[in-house]
Amino acid sequence: MSQDPIDRAPVRHKGLVEQERDPSVKADLPPAVVVAGPTASGKSGLALRLAEAFKGTVINADSLQVYRDIPLLSAQPGKEEQERVPHRLYGFADADARFTAAHWAALAEQEMQAAELEGRLPILTGGTGLYLKALEEGLATAPAVAPETRDSARRRLEDLGREAFVEEVRELDPETARRLHPNDTQRLLRAWEVARETGRSLSAWQRETSLAPAPWRFFWLVLLPPRAELGPVCDQRFLEMVDAGALEEVRRLIALEPPEDATIRKAVGVRELAAHLDGALSLEAAIQAAQQATRRYAKRQTTWLRTQVLRHKQNVHLEQTKFSESAEGRIFPIIRQFVLTPHG
Repeated sequence: MSQDPIDRAPVRHKGLVEQERDPSVKADLPPAVVVAGPTASGKSGLALRLAEAFKGTVINADSLQVYRDIPLLSAQPGKEEQERVPHRLYGFADADARFTAAHWAALAEQEMQAAELEGRLPILTGGTGLYLKALEEGLATAPAVAPETRDSARRRLEDLGREAFVEEVRELDPETARRLHPNDTQRLLRAWEVARETGRSLSAWQRETSLAPAPWRFFWLVLLPPRAELGPVCDQRFLEMVDAGALEEVRRLIALEPPEDATIRKAVGVRELAAHLDGALSLEAAIQAAQQATRRYAKRQTTWLRTQVLRHKQNVHLEQTKFSESAEGRIFPIIRQFVLTPHG
């Protein structure tokens, strides 16, 4: 039985590969393709077609598609798609598992190295911009903490209440507390955990350690359909999720009792459909709320891509429409040139 990727991920820190950060050697690095876009823009379909055309391995870069218990609501590729080409980092994590961007980047780089050894092109796709940024540019990080410390943090929050807990975080790590909103429970818990576990503040760790950028040449394919075009697609896709069994998926997830602040609960549709199961919303109202949340999520992703990718990166190709086979004639020659030309 293969080892769970959560347990076998290496973490490569700054200083171990300083030569890989040198722009003068960038052209000699192996190629990798990033397929990015807001939810429902056709990223998975484009990644699949690229993998078929260029002997690629599709690597998940979505913080929710790592969870095995929400394949529908996280829009994971289906069994048929995953059998056509290798897919990695999909549906392997437990409902209560926690990920950082640095942790995911280490897992992704491991899968990229494996793909290269097999003579395959790594194709990363997903909607979590911070994950992709961490992989390509590196990211400040801090050590993992023991499960007992995480449990202590949650109990402390419950015992003290939010206001007093924030004040305690402020005493342990003033710098982090200043930049976090009092309602940012997950990051406040993280700051408390690190300070208690290591005796040093999270901000101190972030200043002194970092995850090095992955040693690859990246090319970004960005799908940005017009908002008026994407909205109805988002609405229809959620209806299809419900028809396919999303309500039962949420029922099973709730039965697992993941922590209230678990990442998996942030998947669009979980909160809304859970409210219906609790009797707080009609199914129609729950669906409408989830559709609205999906459109807002797509808007945030679009903003991130415009500000963080299109304005700052050089190796980028933009398609201002949802992916369709008609776009392959434009996209494939560009990727072929990038893969075959050392300077991209």
